[in-house]
Amino acid sequence: MDSNTKKVLWDLAGKAGLILGLISTASMAIGQMIAILETPVLLNTLIGTVLWAAETGGCIYFMYMFMKKFAATCPEADNRMTFKMGTATAFLSALVYSTASFANLAFISADYYSTQYQILMEQMAPMMDSNTAATMEKILSDMPQISFVSNLIYCFIFGTVVSAVLSRNIPDRNPFNRHTTEQ
Repeated sequence: MDSNTKKVLWDLAGKAGLILGLISTASMAIGQMIAILETPVLLNTLIGTVLWAAETGGCIYFMYMFMKKFAATCPEADNRMTFKMGTATAFLSALVYSTASFANLAFISADYYSTQYQILMEQMAPMMDSNTAATMEKILSDMPQISFVSNLIYCFIFGTVVSAVLSRNIPDRNPFNRHTTEQ
């Protein structure tokens, strides 16, 4: 892979990663706002499901479009190079979303999550001993870091799998095209 192709790969991966990360971040923010409105459980579940489907479908669609754009921009790109571009996009979008999730838990909505956690602890208190309660308190203090790492891993793996599936046909595999160029 020449340096121009690498430059195009990282340029497109950076743009795609930012867009995909912002889509997931917007979905997280909308879901949180809906939860704060205290809508009925059934409506909340329905809206959450539609939001999740739109986020997932949108991310897959945009990943596909950026991978196609990479293949069109770099005619020498093969399926392996397209997969690398998709993997870079997956990592960068996971980094954007994980950072936003960390900021949300640690700073932006820290009071909201702390209140929700305290309500949960009050409900669970009769079933817990002192060691379990202490462990749960420790988990609360580490939740932003746990969220960052777990989201980073999950989103990267999900994006890599999507990239692997999509890159199999980007650029298009035309067995007749290869045959005519060999003659």
